Parts: sequence; C-alpha cells; structure tokens
Amino acid sequence: MNYTFSDAFQNLKPSAIREIFKSLTDPSIISFAAGNPSPESFPTEELAKLSADIFANASTTALQYSITEGYPAFREAIAKRQREKFGIGGENDAVMVVSGGNQGIDLCCRVLCNPGDAVLCENPSFIGALNAFRACGAKTVGVPMDEDGMIPAELEKAIAATPTAKMIYLIPTFQNPRGSTTSLGRRKELYEIAKKHSLIILEDNPYGELRFAGEEIPTLKSMDTEGLVVYCSSFSKILSAGMRVGFIVAPNAIIQKMAVGKQCEDVHTNIFFQLLCYKYMTECDLDGHIEKIRAIYRRKCNLMLECLDREMPKAITYTRPEGGLFIWCTLPEGYDSADFAKFAVAKKVAVVPGSAFNCDTEAPSNSFRLNYSTPTDEQIVSGIKTLGEIAREYLKNE
Repeated sequence: MNYTFSDAFQNLKPSAIREIFKSLTDPSIISFAAGNPSPESFPTEELAKLSADIFANASTTALQYSITEGYPAFREAIAKRQREKFGIGGENDAVMVVSGGNQGIDLCCRVLCNPGDAVLCENPSFIGALNAFRACGAKTVGVPMDEDGMIPAELEKAIAATPTAKMIYLIPTFQNPRGSTTSLGRRKELYEIAKKHSLIILEDNPYGELRFAGEEIPTLKSMDTEGLVVYCSSFSKILSAGMRVGFIVAPNAIIQKMAVGKQCEDVHTNIFFQLLCYKYMTECDLDGHIEKIRAIYRRKCNLMLECLDREMPKAITYTRPEGGLFIWCTLPEGYDSADFAKFAVAKKVAVVPGSAFNCDTEAPSNSFRLNYSTPTDEQIVSGIKTLGEIAREYLKNE
C-alpha cells in the first residue's frame, strides 16, 4: 500500500542526533554526540527511598489519573522556587507541568501558531524545537547569531521580511548547540524588539542551572512586564532525563489553552514522577544536589577543553562554555561538518554536524557539536586524542 502523509510530516526529517544514536550500539564507538546528563548526576539512593515512600503512603495518587495542569502541590512548589530564586512569575502567570521540555515547546507552537506562520529562531538552534515547529506546520526562520546570541539588527530584518512571524524562540543560557550565553544587555534589546512588534518570546532554559563559571544572568521571563514571555524549563538536566518532567511558566490565558492541547496529547504528565520530583524538591537538598552536578560538569568540561587544546589542529576553533553540556567546534571555511562527522564515525568517534541544527535543512555548516556530560573521563581523553588525529587527517585529505 502507498501511504500519504500529512503535509507537516511529509518532508520532516528525523533528528540527526537520534539517528546517530542508532549507530552507537557498537561499544567501540566513543560518542560525543549525545546531550544526556551524566549518570553520575542521578541521586539514585534518595530517589529509591522517596519512591518506596510514595508506594507505601500515596500509591493511589501515584497510580490514578490526575489533573492536566499538574499535581497541585508540585505546581505550587515550582512556582515558589522560580519566584523566590529566579524572580520568575508575575500575578498573571501560571505554571503547568509538561512531559519534558519538548512538550512545552510543542504546545506553545500549537496554541500560538497557525500552519504557515513563522517562528524566528536562533540559527543554529535545538533540533527538537525546530522539528516541533515544523510538525505544527510552522516555518522556521533562522536569525544569525554571534558570540552574544541572536543579533538584534538581524532580528529586525527577519521581522520586516516575515509578515507571518508569530513567535521568537531563544535559548539564551548555554545555548544548544553553541553553548553560548546571551548577555543581559542583549536580552533587554531582544525583549524590546519583541515588545515593539507584539511577538511572543519562547524562552527555553533547560541548562540555566548548570552554570559552573561566570556570573548568573537574569532570564528574559524575570524582566517580562508585558506578558510576552513563555518560559520553558525541565527537571531533565538537574534530576533525571528519563522521568520526562518539565514545566511552563506563562500568562494564564496561554496556560489554559496549553492544557486543552495537552489533554489531546497525553492527558497529564506521569503522576508518579511528578510526586517523586515534588518530594525531592521539598524533602531533599535540591540546590545542594545541583551544586554537585555543576562540579561534575566543571571537571568534565575543563578536561575536554584541556584535551582539545592539546590535540586539536589550530585551524579548528571551539567555544569555552561557562555551563551547560556542549562545546561548539568550527572547521575552516569551505569544509563541511557533515562529511567530517561521517569520516569521524567511521573511525569510531561520533560528533553531531552543525547542519543538524540549521533552520534551513539544506544549508551546510562547517561546525560540529561535542558533548562532555555523557562520556566518561577516560573516553574524553581517548576520544579527543583520536578526534585530533581524525581532524588532521581529514584537513590534509580535503
């Protein structure tokens, strides 16, 4: 039988990262391609104790249907922490628990954009978000970046050239894939542009609590006086990625529509894991746990940078992040990182080519992304040594 797919999915390509995962069943491959938290970061003993307590004392709540917006006490705990620690959430804002940050991104686009509308995105940007927008029928329009994030003048040009623009998608802190962070001054500029043109900002912040160097920078949501910012975050990087528990802080009118959309998708986020996150937040030292994660990533990032400094050809440049999970490497002009990634994986090292993150799926890239949170220290040392050898051979051959 010949299958006819919807317009939204007909030309939708699978995530290059997920496709790379399929090649990693070979244990001899060292992967710098994932974006997973370090297994060292999981508080397994505490979670085991809390899980046992839930089944002993709240099993019906944990195993029954629940409220779409999220377990009420958990939502209140999230709202309190975001308000008191980060200045996020005004009197007209509400919190909704979602099944991982990706669902929050998807729901935001579904309730705010019609098919054919445009989302203005940092270019490059997170492939999961780009595919979510495309699956909703929205057009992804890339806006150039520099080391300080999305360039305001380029955003103004994109808005002028895109009358169907409905939303601006930003990852201001430890951006995926670049690992860069947008300064406070630049954030204010971008917010004022959104305000001038009455555009919603979707602020995606899954990595914000993973800062291990430099100074904290206020979120866009914390300076939102106009109800323009939908703030999306997650417990994936600070507690467990497999739980699939994220949250949205947004104007109540938007949250109400998102709740309707969520009812169509999965009714509610896994209630057992909501309870588990809630109990960890309220009965354990979440901030202390996050400090331990920061220490892990500080060590692993510094180790990878030391290895890159020692092993990588000088013609290849790379970022030096202050947090998050990624280092962004750039080949000399004229080289294609997709070819380089194929060359590398054939020699047992996996990286993600920059083209996977482009708003224009056909556009080439001479950059590639490395992840330091997932591989072991030994794999970082061995893998970067091999990657340096691969890079020298590749540049010589090309």
